[in-house]
Amino acid sequence: MRLLLIRHADPAEEVRGRCYGGLDVGLSARGRERARELAEALGGTGLDAVYASPRRRALETAAALGPAPIVDDRLRELEFGEFEGRTYDEIAASHPEIYRCWMETPTEVRFPGGESYADLRSRALEAAADLRARHAGETVAAVTHAGVVRAVVADALGMPDGAIFRLGQDYGAVTRLDWIDGVPVLRLLNAPATAL
Repeated sequence: MRLLLIRHADPAEEVRGRCYGGLDVGLSARGRERARELAEALGGTGLDAVYASPRRRALETAAALGPAPIVDDRLRELEFGEFEGRTYDEIAASHPEIYRCWMETPTEVRFPGGESYADLRSRALEAAADLRARHAGETVAAVTHAGVVRAVVADALGMPDGAIFRLGQDYGAVTRLDWIDGVPVLRLLNAPATAL
């Protein structure tokens, strides 16, 4: 099975510098352009299915790829709970201890009223396993978020949770994993449409 993990294209400008995991924002003008570039680059790939996070930014990116996207809630980004929509400076001022832990050990923090990385990792890996079981021998795209892509790739490579931020994840980037006899092989990481 070939899985193309695609981070959504650039979100609307109003969320820059804010926690927006659970906020349902669409794409910016640049994001819509990047989604078109991505669709053009993947045009000859022969996707058997496209899955997407329920967030608008992922759905708008996925809609450009061809087959109607199938929504899978497990592909959504980390829920930041009380921190959703707030700037990093606001969080640092109101919750300095949580903010410090987040900056020092980001995969060990549970956000107030939200999730921890372990929550995201569990649901992302469950979704990836289901896709592999459902689409053996096929090529599938999953349009999702940086956290989900990192979790699936880190698991495939046997990386510890604390190392996930060593995996770059740009807007609209493609990561390709192939499973050969049940063994994951990373073929491409964080590639822009222009490199496909």
